[in-house]
Amino acid sequence: MATTASSKRKKQQRQATVRIAIMLAILVCVNMLAARFHYGFDLTKEKRFTLSEPTKDMLREMKGTAVVTVYLQGKFPAGFQRLQEATRERLTSFKEYAGNHVVYRFIDPFEGKSENEKAALYKQFGDKGIEPVNLSIKSSSDYTQQIIIPYAVVSYNGRELPVKLLETHLGLSDKEQLNNSESLLEYKLADAIHKLMSPDKAEIAYVMGNGEVLGERTYDALTTLQKLYRVDTIDLKSGAAIPTVYKTIIINRPTVPFDDKDKFKLDQYIMYGGHVLWLIDPLNAPVDSLRNSQQFITSEYNLNLDDQLFKYGVRINNDLIEDLQCNKIPVIQEGSTADQPQYDFNNWYYLPVFTPSSHHPIVNNMDAIMGFFVSSMDTIANPEVKKTILLESSNYSRVTPSPVRVSLAMTKFAPRPELFNKPFQPVAVLLEGKFQSVFQNRLAPSFLKVLSDSLKQPFKAQSDTTGSMIVISDGDMLLNEFSQNQGMLEMGYWRFPPTRYANKAFFLNCIEYLTDHSGLLEARSKDLRLRLLDAGRVGKERTLWQFVNIGIPIILVLIFAACYLFFRKRRYEKIK
Repeated sequence: MATTASSKRKKQQRQATVRIAIMLAILVCVNMLAARFHYGFDLTKEKRFTLSEPTKDMLREMKGTAVVTVYLQGKFPAGFQRLQEATRERLTSFKEYAGNHVVYRFIDPFEGKSENEKAALYKQFGDKGIEPVNLSIKSSSDYTQQIIIPYAVVSYNGRELPVKLLETHLGLSDKEQLNNSESLLEYKLADAIHKLMSPDKAEIAYVMGNGEVLGERTYDALTTLQKLYRVDTIDLKSGAAIPTVYKTIIINRPTVPFDDKDKFKLDQYIMYGGHVLWLIDPLNAPVDSLRNSQQFITSEYNLNLDDQLFKYGVRINNDLIEDLQCNKIPVIQEGSTADQPQYDFNNWYYLPVFTPSSHHPIVNNMDAIMGFFVSSMDTIANPEVKKTILLESSNYSRVTPSPVRVSLAMTKFAPRPELFNKPFQPVAVLLEGKFQSVFQNRLAPSFLKVLSDSLKQPFKAQSDTTGSMIVISDGDMLLNEFSQNQGMLEMGYWRFPPTRYANKAFFLNCIEYLTDHSGLLEARSKDLRLRLLDAGRVGKERTLWQFVNIGIPIILVLIFAACYLFFRKRRYEKIK
């Protein structure tokens, strides 16, 4: 009997050894397969872990290798650790579709560097447009300062682009800013790879000939565009037509009326599939007059564009918007001397601040945008043209029809909110559809014959494909200021107090939407919800949830262990 029991135990030991070996082999195989082929189920309502289809298509089509260097490495506060992990997760999801065509690494650029080497790095980062963030960290005893580089640099085929990972938004908490940053990671990284993959830059034209702004005030806009596109300036007065090689043209604050020849060139460019960014000021607001007389009266430019824009689906009104959500301006205090003037900073209702509420990819998750003497707009009923309002005034706004008397004296009186009763006035509208020509049934047959025979460009009464244009009733939105002390300032920068608005981001998104039809901008529309804990319930139910999360799992493990030992003991008692 002893021999039989001994042989049974040896047999059981051999079987156990075989089972363990088989289990280990299965685990190794599963891990190897999981490393190569893995799939996750995105159970979040907003699909935060699922890439958009245009991003997937772009990644599958990659031929070269994109190297992404992320400068978020080291010990950070919890919020930045979350941004670091979110960036890593997004790049890992990129590799699922691009394979070895996406390589990424996380580094601390300042690790092991001397002060002189760090200073050289700061200069290199500045030359690339990378701005370090000086983070104040509060501990139990004091504050400490930490320099963080919330950027990634994407390199592809010998070219590189910096990607800003941290989004800053006016009026939002740190948690909300980090949440918005996480929601834009896919778009920013995919857009950088897409731009580097494109062998040729798209061509854009800045239209001149009707008193448009060009010079130091457009320095930032044109310099920024030249980094991403091929930018030309064209004179609308010369040439028979606008070349269709230009994907998008920009008409920025014209001041001289358009004649029929100018309008015809613009019209046919649109009919042949061109895209236009209109920035139109219908009223002349001579702000320089405020320095001397403290007031001015607006006059109309009479640009002769009303019928053309009306045909396309929008009308810019001859008025000015006054908005309680606005910027401040310095006003000299009464009684102060010219040698030592004292200033008050008062709200200036003609400098509205627009907070985008639309979920369209152009403005979704975007910070506030600054306006400067802005007019209202109306959309026109046209079933063939879709209208999307991108920017509008706040809930406390009103309009004043032309002529408008603008005086600094109004800043000295407290506003009455009940008088600002014309809310949500559109100031930026996206038009999409098959546009009809404003010259339809208006041209002589002889002129049509010249177009077809001599110029080889037959007249088109309607566009064949779906086109798009963006109309903005503010000709100053993309202009930058010039300071004797600071030099060229960035568009959207306001000095009273120093604030940087999202005018540049809005401008670039408009151009990208009109120029690039890959659909990558769709990734901007993701809205990751910030689900915060109820602070009151946290205080009241803290002990309960600590027990649920810590105590119950331990109890369940102990119950399982007790049951396992009980049934194991009974089993071996039966064998004996």
